[in-house]
Amino acid sequence: MGYTVGDVIAERTVHLTRESLVRYAGASGDFNPIHYRDDVAVSVGLPGVLAHGMLTMGIASSVVVAALEPATKILDYGVRFTKPVVVDPDAGADVTVVATVGAVDEEIARIDLKVTTGETTVLVKAQLRVAV
Repeated sequence: MGYTVGDVIAERTVHLTRESLVRYAGASGDFNPIHYRDDVAVSVGLPGVLAHGMLTMGIASSVVVAALEPATKILDYGVRFTKPVVVDPDAGADVTVVATVGAVDEEIARIDLKVTTGETTVLVKAQLRVAV
């Protein structure tokens, strides 16, 4: 796969529901009630039930991985969490990921991820580095 700075290599919106959070809690073992109980989330000052941060991070990377050639080596992946993904009990939440080539040299391509819910950016400095 060739990499050119500025190219969008993947874009996808993933819909989360409360069921998604329960399934992720079971898989990850993270049963913190802020991920499934509105009363607990509100009692600790949150705007509502939140998606797990690692779920959001995993969704973001999975969008890129699905677009890469199978033999591509991911060298590292990092993000900064800025805002939570609030998952409405009825409407759920959409997480949109846009992956753009940010930099390329002889050995490494940096893929920058824009991760949003609605108009809110939820991850910043979200970047994967892959071997060229």
